[in-house]
Amino acid sequence: MNESPILGTINDIFGSKEVNPNEYSPLALAFIGDSVFDVVIKSVIVEEANCQVNKLQTKTSKIVRATSQALIVDALKDELTEEEANILRRGRNAKPYTKAKNASYSEYCKATGLEALVGYLYLKGETERLVSLIRTGLEKAELTI
Repeated sequence: MNESPILGTINDIFGSKEVNPNEYSPLALAFIGDSVFDVVIKSVIVEEANCQVNKLQTKTSKIVRATSQALIVDALKDELTEEEANILRRGRNAKPYTKAKNASYSEYCKATGLEALVGYLYLKGETERLVSLIRTGLEKAELTI
């Protein structure tokens, strides 16, 4: 298993051990995946438009919300390996502790599945794959940044 460069640096500096993403619950994977997804989207948005922070936030929130993430999940159905589809399904089927805001329960569950997959790929060190899937999902769902 390869660590992502940032995770390797974090582990080195904090003295943490390498993690096995298979040992984490789907909601723990979604917890880290939510932040990783956010960083990927914000990185793309900042690179494309250095503008006022409120405009950056508006663009970001259109993509990182559950309704958009659910569209990405639907768009990625044929792109996932069996392993990735299993992780996404585990995340989707996990029982969240919070209620969905501004999204249906189904959309919220799909978004949790996507975040679990992103967290899993991040912890596995498969950064290129996770970024590629996000880009493909955005394109297929016709979501523009």
